[in-house]
Amino acid sequence: MPLSVVEVEKLKQAPAVEGVLPAIHNRWSPRSFADKAVPAADLEKVFEAARWSASSYNEQPWRFLVGFKGDATYEKIYSTLIGFNQAWAKTAPVLILGVASTKFAHNGQENRYGLHDLGAALSLLTLQASVLGIHTHSMGGFDYAAATAAFEIPADYVVGAVTALGYLGEPAALGNEQMVKMEEAPRARKPLSEIVLSSWGVAAKL
Repeated sequence: MPLSVVEVEKLKQAPAVEGVLPAIHNRWSPRSFADKAVPAADLEKVFEAARWSASSYNEQPWRFLVGFKGDATYEKIYSTLIGFNQAWAKTAPVLILGVASTKFAHNGQENRYGLHDLGAALSLLTLQASVLGIHTHSMGGFDYAAATAAFEIPADYVVGAVTALGYLGEPAALGNEQMVKMEEAPRARKPLSEIVLSSWGVAAKL
């Protein structure tokens, strides 16, 4: 029997580490979203959090194309998703396409850090959403060329990822055994010794 929303939320909680923000432990990426609109005031808060992210030269190279279920922007974003992602993302009330500038506005030179800065902004967005009880799921499974064409994105911008945003839904609502299993699988992460290094392949002493 599939788990309930409450049971899944409890299962997905990361082990608490003293001093680490609870929102980080609470954040995870579901595929089942409830049929419930996100209040405009809360959406403004999550994008406000993204707005204050750090960026190279304070360029703020990110742009977010936001679609609400039923509007044209949503349909454009949704149409670019691969079939697997379309199967679950259709329940999300909000779809976001993240885009970053590849040039510095102040001198026209190449900005190699635009996608990095977009990712940093999106991280703050997801954490603010988590604080508000809202979930996000970012995905790379979409047609890059189709997304670029659908929104007539300028040549000096690069598409990053699509993010579904909304409230957690029942796992069983996914109607797909594979997806339900993924929804109910415990979270796991690599140990710090594998990702925090003093030299290549050598764990840093923390």
